Amino acid sequence: MLNFVGKRYWYFALSLLIIIPGTLSLLFFGLKRGIEFTSGTTMTLRFVQPVTEGALRQELAALGHGDAIIQRTGAGDYFVRTRELAVEEKGPAGEILKSAEREQLDKALKDKLGDFSTQDFYSVSPIIASEIETNAGRAVFVAAVGILLYITFAFRKIGKPFRYGVCAVIALVHDVLVVLGIFSLLGKFANVEIDAMFLAGVLTVVGYSVHDTIVVFDRIRENSLRGKIKDYATIVNSSIMETLARSLNTALTTLFVIVALFLFGGVTIQYFILTLLIGIVTGTYSSIFNAAQLLVVWENKEWGRFISWFPGLSSVGSARAK
Repeated sequence: MLNFVGKRYWYFALSLLIIIPGTLSLLFFGLKRGIEFTSGTTMTLRFVQPVTEGALRQELAALGHGDAIIQRTGAGDYFVRTRELAVEEKGPAGEILKSAEREQLDKALKDKLGDFSTQDFYSVSPIIASEIETNAGRAVFVAAVGILLYITFAFRKIGKPFRYGVCAVIALVHDVLVVLGIFSLLGKFANVEIDAMFLAGVLTVVGYSVHDTIVVFDRIRENSLRGKIKDYATIVNSSIMETLARSLNTALTTLFVIVALFLFGGVTIQYFILTLLIGIVTGTYSSIFNAAQLLVVWENKEWGRFISWFPGLSSVGSARAK
């Protein structure tokens, strides 16, 4: 039988190697926020005649949108993001009309670049953007607290159930930090923006991470209640071995679908799928190699060794002791 528990500190070190660069990127660069979090207007334009990106950028600059972000999509359309434009206004009889600002923009582009159709038009005000960002943080916090309370209640029949909830939340935070860190780096070096779909992806990752962790924890609970094995580290290692095939098979079959969607699902959901792709991989890893291993560290009271194993943390602890 493989000794997963015996190598637990190497798994913790690998997690740190992945998390630290992303966390530093979050601290220094943050996330490149999309329209849902910063306000503005996005539109997808499909021109009848071929139009170069430079020509479109030049015309938008002449119309007062020099800071517009322009991206070419795989279908040959242009995705344009600019400051907030008025979407609509009411006519004399109260009917909804296209706003004068948008009408002027459409007319000017058609005069200069030829006819086009608007495949998508989306505008978010600063107030709505602020509300979405606040609610996003609340959603993740409420989910974490709910998971902690639920797991503590579900494992109440065995000793110290609160530990299971805390370790599950730590694994959850690990997965979210990996996703946020990677997207921070992508935002800095590949101009990738986060949007509402990204938020949905993060919440999905939270659910998947906890689901996988509970599978391992539930087997640990069953083996603990049987009482055939006294050593807790052996119980955890046996439980990991018994659930390993299930966890890997579930992750792989899910990844096959996710990769197919990422390759052929279209631009609009690409970053949502990428979020799931990263989250499923790190969620499977953290459930086996982090959450379960932390239970052993806690049970054996190894927090001192846990800190001293990492040179940077050890030096901080020594300095405080002096």
